[in-house]
Amino acid sequence: MAKILLLEDEEIIRGVLAEYMLLSGHEVTEAATGREALDYLQTGAFDLAVLDIMVPGPGGVEVLRQIRAKEETKGMGVIMLTALDDIKTQVEAFNAFADDYIVKPAPPIILLKRIETILRRMAPKQPQGQNGLYMDPESFQVSCDGEPIVLTVSEFLVLKLLADHPMRVMTREQLILGAFHEDYVGNDRIIDAHIKNIRKKLPKPYIKTVIGIGYQFDSSQT
Repeated sequence: MAKILLLEDEEIIRGVLAEYMLLSGHEVTEAATGREALDYLQTGAFDLAVLDIMVPGPGGVEVLRQIRAKEETKGMGVIMLTALDDIKTQVEAFNAFADDYIVKPAPPIILLKRIETILRRMAPKQPQGQNGLYMDPESFQVSCDGEPIVLTVSEFLVLKLLADHPMRVMTREQLILGAFHEDYVGNDRIIDAHIKNIRKKLPKPYIKTVIGIGYQFDSSQT
């Protein structure tokens, strides 16, 4: 069971999603505005947030930024939920370190599956003292020389795919197909946003840019 904050201003949609989450055993707190969501974050602890982007102010992306800015909430899982299907909005959400982005209308069962995936990275911590880059595909946790690295699920999938093929230069399209399969909706330039975020978080330059082609994992750093 997880404690989930659901920000959605459309009452019917909010009620349906909350009901599915409750039936799955989760505890749900509902908010209709960004201000409500921020107030709940001040007074309660949550494992994950589902944030609609277009809500009465502040919007979902600003709520996400405030979640990531605070030490006590920056490790939360966050899924962005929106009717907007444009590349600019998606990049903005991923640049603010969203874990996932779902375009409405989407079946509630898909949202539940995405929630399950994100919650797996919050499983028990990986062993300390591990040399080099350590990635646990069961818990979605990462460490470098024993120090934990907090990646979103999307970032984890991209890095894991590159690390599993260290000699291979992969195009954006290959990274999308290999990491996300048929679940991915969006432009291939989203990969650039993920790579940018991964590089910021890792203490070593594990990912090389191969100009005109794509990206490669630098095994010499391990």
